[in-house]
Amino acid sequence: QFRLVESGGGDVQPGGSLRLSCAASGFPFSGFDMQWWRQAPGKEREYVAIIDGAGTYTNYARSVEGRFTITRGNTKNTVALQMDSLKPEDTAVYYCNTLNNWSQGTQDTVTS
Repeated sequence: QFRLVESGGGDVQPGGSLRLSCAASGFPFSGFDMQWWRQAPGKEREYVAIIDGAGTYTNYARSVEGRFTITRGNTKNTVALQMDSLKPEDTAVYYCNTLNNWSQGTQDTVTS
């Protein structure tokens, strides 16, 4: 069965950086696109980024493009989200996802 476990994140000041990691198990990881989503307080969950199975294609939401980077390691079955130049509006619970299977979510707060 699909299992996605997140780590990383936390609190940071505006302009700072955070890195999230998601460890996958229970499925053939390299054959699946992986996504990051987030949900801010009082808002719907929104798409952040996607990476294909081979790690050769990526796409980002306009709100994070140029600041966030999605990568994956198929030998360790992990997907990461490097978040730089963080803004207060990036404050949210972040999730990794594949085929509507979700990680537990981690709260990331950007505040001065």
